[in-house]
Amino acid sequence: MLHVITKAQAAACVREQLKQMAPRTETVALRQALRRVLAQDIVAAEDIPPFDRTTVDGYAVVAADTFGAGASLPAELEIVGEIAMGEAPAFSLKRGQCAKIATGGMLPPGADAAVMVEHTDDLGGVCLCYAGVSPGANVTKRGDDVTAGTVALQKGTVLGARELGVLAMLGVYDVPVFQKPAVAVISTGDELVTGTPKDGQMRDVNSFLLSAALEDAGCSVRMYGAVKDQKQAITAALEDCLQTADMVLLSGGSSAGTRDMTVEILGEKGEVFFHGIAMKPGKPTIFGTAQGKPVFGLPGHPLAAYFVCRLIVFEALRALLCLPPEEPVGTAPLAVNLPSNHGREEYLCVQKQPDGSLRPLHTKSGVISVLTQADGFVCVPRDAEGFAAGTNVAYYKV
Repeated sequence: MLHVITKAQAAACVREQLKQMAPRTETVALRQALRRVLAQDIVAAEDIPPFDRTTVDGYAVVAADTFGAGASLPAELEIVGEIAMGEAPAFSLKRGQCAKIATGGMLPPGADAAVMVEHTDDLGGVCLCYAGVSPGANVTKRGDDVTAGTVALQKGTVLGARELGVLAMLGVYDVPVFQKPAVAVISTGDELVTGTPKDGQMRDVNSFLLSAALEDAGCSVRMYGAVKDQKQAITAALEDCLQTADMVLLSGGSSAGTRDMTVEILGEKGEVFFHGIAMKPGKPTIFGTAQGKPVFGLPGHPLAAYFVCRLIVFEALRALLCLPPEEPVGTAPLAVNLPSNHGREEYLCVQKQPDGSLRPLHTKSGVISVLTQADGFVCVPRDAEGFAAGTNVAYYKV
C-alpha cells in the first residue's frame, strides 16, 4: 500500500540522501567543455583586453586636438606612423599628431581616442579630421571586459557557447568541471518489446525517453533495456547497474499491484525512503538507496515517468552538480479555465497561443505525443481547485 507524501517532502528527502554523495570533478579540454558544469569559480588572471584598443578603422588621436572640428573647419593632424595589427606601437603621440590604426589595434601612448576613417581625409602626411571626438571615443580600455582578480564565471555555470568564448578569452584551455553522473535506466514489464509488438505487447518507450532526457541533463547514461516482471531478472539487472552507475532508474513495477516488485527488491538490497508522492501524474514513485546509491522507481506510463524524471530525478541531479533550483521560463495567462481537484499537485502540458496565453493539453499518463506539442508545463498546487481563465501562471520548460 502506498504511503503518500508531498512533492516538497519527497524533494527534501532526495536532497538529504544525496548529501552523502560528494560531487566528483575532472578537467576537460575547452573544446569538450560544452554543456558541462563548472566545478569552481574562474578568476581572471589578467585584464581583458590587456591594452587600450580601437573599435574602428581610422586614426588614433589625442581627443583634445579634435575639439570643434567639423566639415567646414577640419582639424589638421600630422600622421606620424601606422600601427600594425598584433604589434605594440614603437612610438607615442604628441599633441597635433595621429597614427593610422585598424579595428582592434593597440593605441599608442599619448592617444586617448580614435576617429573613424569615414570622417577623415589623408593628404599624404597630414590627416584632415572632420569630426570631433571625446576622450575614450571608439576605444575599448584595458580591463573594460574583465578586470584581473574578478570572477568571470561562477561555479555551477552550465557552459554554453558564450561561456566557452569567455574561457578562450581568458586562456583557460583546461576546464575544471563536475563529472557527469553515471545513470542506468532499466525498464520493466512482460509486455515490453523493441521490435514489432504482438497483441497485448507495447514497444519500450521509457528506455529511450528517459535515457535521452538524462543525457540532455548532462548525464552519462547506460540504457540497460527492458527486463521481464520477474524478481530474479529485475534483481540481477539492478545489481549489474549498481556496479558502475551512480544512480539507477527503474521504470514500471512501482504501483501497488500484486506483480510490482520494485519496493520489495529495493527493501532487500538497501532502504526505501518513500513510496508514493501526492503528484499527478507520478503518484506511485519510489525512492531508496542500494549500496549507498540512489535508486528511483518510476511509473511505467511514459508521460508519468517523464514528469517524475523532470521533477524528482532532475532534483537529485541538480544537487549532484551543485546547480541552483530550476526557474520557470516565464508567466502567461491561461486561455481557459483549468479545473483540478485531485488532492495532489497536478502537472499539465500547455501550448502557447498566438495571443501569448497558455492552453492546457489534457491527456492521459499513457500518452507520450503530447510532449511534442507542448511549449511547457504548469503546476496546479494540491490545495487549489484549479485556476480561472486569465490567471497568470508560471510555466516551465517541458
